[in-house]
Amino acid sequence: MAAGAADAGPGIAVPVELRRERRLVCVEYPGMVRDVSKMLPTLGGEEGVSRIYADPTKRLELYFRPKDPYCHPVCANRFGTSSLLLRIKRKTKRQQAVPGSQAHPEVTLDVEILGIVSTIYKFQGMSDFQYLAVHTEAGGGHTSMYDKVLMLKPEKEGFFHQDLPLYIPPPIFSRLDTPVDYFYRPETQHREGYNNPPISGENLIGLSRARRPHNAIFVNFEEDEVPAQPLEAAVQTWRRVCTNPVDWKVEGELKKLFEIRPIWSRNAVKANISVHPDKLKVLLPFMAYYMITGPWRSLWIRYGYDPRKSPEAKIYQVLDFRIRCGMKYGYAPSDMPVKAKRSTYNYSLPITVKKTPSQLVSMHDLKQGLGPPGTAGTRKSASNKYKLKDSIYIFREGALPPYRQMFYQLCDLNVDELQKIIHRNDGAEESCTERDGWCLPKTSDDLRDAMSLMIRQTIRSKRPAKADGGKEQLTYESGEDGEDEEEDFKPSDGSENEMETEILDYV
Repeated sequence: MAAGAADAGPGIAVPVELRRERRLVCVEYPGMVRDVSKMLPTLGGEEGVSRIYADPTKRLELYFRPKDPYCHPVCANRFGTSSLLLRIKRKTKRQQAVPGSQAHPEVTLDVEILGIVSTIYKFQGMSDFQYLAVHTEAGGGHTSMYDKVLMLKPEKEGFFHQDLPLYIPPPIFSRLDTPVDYFYRPETQHREGYNNPPISGENLIGLSRARRPHNAIFVNFEEDEVPAQPLEAAVQTWRRVCTNPVDWKVEGELKKLFEIRPIWSRNAVKANISVHPDKLKVLLPFMAYYMITGPWRSLWIRYGYDPRKSPEAKIYQVLDFRIRCGMKYGYAPSDMPVKAKRSTYNYSLPITVKKTPSQLVSMHDLKQGLGPPGTAGTRKSASNKYKLKDSIYIFREGALPPYRQMFYQLCDLNVDELQKIIHRNDGAEESCTERDGWCLPKTSDDLRDAMSLMIRQTIRSKRPAKADGGKEQLTYESGEDGEDEEEDFKPSDGSENEMETEILDYV
């Protein structure tokens, strides 16, 4: 652990003990640290540093004025390293001088390894401008406006009608903290009499990308007929890509799935068949058409099958379900065990790091049945390589969904209580509506209430028991907060976004 010698010269090895279990994080603080208790709050405290360290995509923020809500931070980048933190003590023992000779002090060095540094944060960017909420008086003095601007406690009406000096903060701070070369170019100088061409698609560069040759057929709920067969272009595209026995096997498996049930979601197909995602984009239009509105929206339907004419298609309707979040449901957004699939907060530069871009797959790779380039030596078995877990499309009691928003087909709700709600009007279906399909009105709302209660019970059962030992009574809570629901059917934004993402793959 420690070693030292007075006569140890240069190049002498000193044995020390290495604590491999002690891992440390280094922060290159851009300043002279004299008081650690004042330095830590500028980084968010130990809790803030731990939270940032737990997420490799986040950058460490430093606030020079941690108590100022208007302080703009500087950000540190995260790097991996292999370093040691050493503690070296130099002890000097003075010796009594002998008459007629020079005294040489005895020096001892104690070396101790405190731990291994595997992560380091470096502040490499530039600090942005800082805007202070202060008012400059006529005499040149400065007055803070925080007490007049910040509402730290409930205030009376007079607080909102008080006279305040003009203070206009910047609309936005710089999103980047590293300088880049802009390469300014002079404007093009035209000859006298030149007129700009009219705005049209022929005169615009990059109006749209090249159309993908997937040739999917999209059908609205209001259309009278459904397609009986795929487009000839879709058939030719699949035949051009289908060049090996694995593709023929996948085609046969998907055909059997549509024989078992005529309507499938893309996630359900991916959970039952191991197929490359890019090949599935070509195969699905060959087998089925895509419904974009109504109770079967965002689903793939076998050619020639019209669910609007068959009450048995009720069990294949889609349910747009979202996990309810809020204190009235017993947990806050930060306590949600199911993380969001994507959020605008994940892209809030400059405190996040760009993720590694996905590798492109060429048509040659598709024909060979390969994944991204460079993975030929590490290919897994084709039977499970691209297969998803069945929780991606099946709901079970006691299990949490993988995402906060899910699109389930009614037949995939594997709970007896939910199936009773679905089959309440079996044999008595009169008409198929765009909102409820063949089900009774408000069936989707009843299903969401029951599923929300089950998820709430599951979340609480996975948590440690409360200190007081009290149990709260669980009741059905509708997501409408007691307000009257609008009669006009309006698809949810999430449903539209999900369909837009899938439709863009074929446009």
